[in-house]
Amino acid sequence: MCVAVPALIISLDGMSAEVDIEGIRRRTSIYLVPEAKVGDYVIMHAGFAIRVMDMKEAHETIALLKEINATGN
Repeated sequence: MCVAVPALIISLDGMSAEVDIEGIRRRTSIYLVPEAKVGDYVIMHAGFAIRVMDMKEAHETIALLKEINATGN
């Protein structure tokens, strides 16, 4: 199963971004979403940002993922 997760863009360097995923920082490509900017949430999958999402949707998705994780323990 593949899962894409919301990630907050912390910094940009060309077509690469440093993102924060609930305290975990990763590098991701923004090649597919060149309009993304620092402070945006993106859906990240397999090292690529695939869609810019609004903050409300990102927070709702993060809350759902946390709920799913809590029920799995």
